[in-house]
Amino acid sequence: MRDRLRDAALAGCAFVACAALSGCATTGAERPKDPKDPFENANRAIYKFNDAVDRATLKPIAKGYKRITPEWFRRGVGNFFSNLQYPATIVNQLLQGKPGAAARDTGRLLMNTVLGLGGVLDPATSVGLDKNDEDLGQTLGVWGVPSGPYVVMPFLGPTTVRDAPSTVAETFLDPLTYADVQWEVVWGLRAVDIVDSRAQLLSLEPLLERTFDPYAFVRNAFLQRREYQVRDGDVPEEALEEDFEDESIEEPEAEPQPQ
Repeated sequence: MRDRLRDAALAGCAFVACAALSGCATTGAERPKDPKDPFENANRAIYKFNDAVDRATLKPIAKGYKRITPEWFRRGVGNFFSNLQYPATIVNQLLQGKPGAAARDTGRLLMNTVLGLGGVLDPATSVGLDKNDEDLGQTLGVWGVPSGPYVVMPFLGPTTVRDAPSTVAETFLDPLTYADVQWEVVWGLRAVDIVDSRAQLLSLEPLLERTFDPYAFVRNAFLQRREYQVRDGDVPEEALEEDFEDESIEEPEAEPQPQ
């Protein structure tokens, strides 16, 4: 579920962490409602709740994980869980009418699973089979289903009315759902995935701490990334920039000039 966060969770766990990266927003002035975020008051309250939970639990664990594990180990963990999401990617590529991409990613899945020790290594990238990410929320977007309002869910972070049910449905394409192992093993792997995804997002905190309104910055980044994914990158540049005009990174105050 890792890439959906950062989007839709992967949209899952990565966006769990992304929603909780920074402290509660303090805007200092009343802002006009964003039409994409009609539930903003409730969303901000849940955002603050997620942040408190993250600071008390997930963030310290992720910091410890990053401190005690070498970079090559974390890369292997990330490769493994990224490989697990490929059945969902391939199915959604077919649903979106991309048989060529589905064929290439089937080759990537097989190569990384067989030659990459179950996906821990990534030999497919070295031969030109680049990584892709498709999910049911993107498929619905390609089919013309609008994203609907932005929503922040407890523990699960940012999503939309369209993407939230899609994230749940994608559990049926997750190989761990059908793994013939004890449930403790399955949930242990899911926990490792969450912690590893959160550790990858630690480097983003300084950026969010410098924003005027971290909540709005996360919201706009999430919505724009989803739009970028649905359109396969074919988004007008002005559309990518407009949401960040009011949530820019704070610049240090200029020092007064001597008279």
